[in-house]
Parts: sequence; C-alpha cells; structure tokens
Amino acid sequence: MVLPTSFRCLFPGLALGLIPASLSAQTPAAWRLQTSGSQAELRGISAPGGTVAWATGAKGTVLRTLDGHRWETKAAPEGTALDRTGDGGDHWTLQFANTDPASFLDAFAFWDATHGIALGDVLQGRFQVLITEDGGATWKPVPPGALPLALPGEGAFAASGTCLVTTGARDAWFVTGGAKASRVFHTSDRGRTWAVAESPVPANGPALGLFSVAFSTAGHGVAVGGDYQQKADLPITGARTEDGGRTWIPASLDPQGFHSAVVAIPGSAATFLSLGLAGTGLSRDGGRTWAPLDRTPFNAVAFADAHHGWAVGPRGTIAAYAGPALAGPQAPRR
Repeated sequence: MVLPTSFRCLFPGLALGLIPASLSAQTPAAWRLQTSGSQAELRGISAPGGTVAWATGAKGTVLRTLDGHRWETKAAPEGTALDRTGDGGDHWTLQFANTDPASFLDAFAFWDATHGIALGDVLQGRFQVLITEDGGATWKPVPPGALPLALPGEGAFAASGTCLVTTGARDAWFVTGGAKASRVFHTSDRGRTWAVAESPVPANGPALGLFSVAFSTAGHGVAVGGDYQQKADLPITGARTEDGGRTWIPASLDPQGFHSAVVAIPGSAATFLSLGLAGTGLSRDGGRTWAPLDRTPFNAVAFADAHHGWAVGPRGTIAAYAGPALAGPQAPRR
C-alpha cells in the first residue's frame, strides 16, 4: 500500500526524540517520558528484556537502552540502507534487498531465533510473503498461490511494524485495509498455506482499515485501526476473535479514534493495550471492554513483561510504562 513517507517504516523498532513541553504536560502517570536525543518520527519499538529496548524511526535512526532509562544511538552511518546487526548495533549488514521496484516490505516477525516471516505489499495479485529459516540470513517467497487473491486496492499499513504478528511455533496473522473490507490473513504452518477472514472495521478508502494485530494465545486476538488521517473518526476501530481469527467481532475501543498499534501483555491471555493518535486504552477481558489510560498520541508500543513497556510517537516522543503490573488472571468469556 502506498503510504505517506512517515508511515512507511519496516523496522519494528523506532527512533526517539526530545519531548515538547506540551506533550509532557499531557502524559499521565501511566507513561513516564524519557529523553532520547532525537527529533525523528518514531514508528517502531522492540522490547526483548525488562530493561532492554530498541527504537527506530525516520532517516535510519536506531536507539537502544540497556537500563530502561538512558538511550544511545546504535545506527551505522549507512543505517538508511542496512537492516540487521548481530553485535548489539556496533556493526550492520544488509540481509535482504528487493529486486522488484514495485515491491515494498511492511513488517517482519519471528517465531524463534531461526524462523521468521516478512510481509510486503501486493505483487501480481497477492501479498508478498517471505520466509527465513536461518535467522534472517536468507529469505525465500512462499509457494505461488499459497495466499488468497488480494482485493482491489488492498494493502498492509507499515505504520508501526505490527500489521504482522507471530504466536507459538507456527501461527502468524496479518491485517489489511484500503479495499472494500478490512481482512485478517492467517497461517498455521509458517506460511505454506493461508486462510482469510473479513473484519467489521471499515476499510473503504486508502487511509482506512486495520493497522495492527496481537494474539495472547493461538485463539484470542485483537486487531485495531481506523483512519490515520483523522484523530477521531470511525465508530468501529477494533475487532476481536476467540477462534484464532476465523471470525471477528466489533471491539469498542476507548479512547475512540485511530489506533495504530495493539499489544498482548505478557503473562495474561486476556490483557491487551492499544494506542494511536487517539490515545491509549486497556482491556483486561480479551478486548470485550476498554478503559482509557490517556490521550497522548503515540505510534507504537511494546512490552517485555507485565511491568516493563515503552511507547513512541510523533516528534521524537518516547515514554516508559510506569503503572502497576498489567497482567491479570481474568480470562475472556466465551
């Protein structure tokens, strides 16, 4: 899908920046602003450990924290062209390059350190899906015809790098928009075969549809989106599933409006946090009901565990979660 430059970010980490005073005044106790030293637009965040996180953004910006507070730049001078590091960001190497000028990769995710999947925009009527079995050193496309045909105008939004998600050892889902319906694609065999289901979130326009998806288990998931050109827009901007994505039910997100990222909180099958330009919302019952946490605009979110998480947003915003543990014992009702 063709998106504004600020929305086209493959790296699921992001860049961080100095925080304007106006945003600082709006941030509630649940989020604690941190200084990143960058003014880049932040679009991706990865949190592999309780105090370790990586953030990326515009112009090849890559930052890392090892203590959960102080951020350092880890991008190479050639960072706009290099995609992977194996030594904590000291050196970077190119792992994959598209040879088709019509190709654009939106997101990638890994099941484990060896097996991963990457998602690209539609080529020759179907979404481009690549698989790696060697930790990202090499990538190969899924078999021709493995995916259902794309709808006219359908694409994946690369806004936060979370339009694609993996769970367990073999399951993956990705979400779409821009066509007559928003849809969710699912594989249970690491990309060899795929099924697709429609969601109730409107998608009849190039800026509308699903932007992010998260699963707490192979059965329970939440997908979010809306219209990225409007802060408050559609009456339905979320959907939930209790059958692994075969069917999707409307989820009334709060705060209402555009949500660009959703995450399943580790340690709970029921707790999801969703955010976007509309602000941040929390569900403790699998997406059935939502409570607003704040109205600060963010782009992406990641949690290492129920206590440690980060959110990033416009103009270099980065914030650490500072509230009580989010995971709880409550499970979704069937």
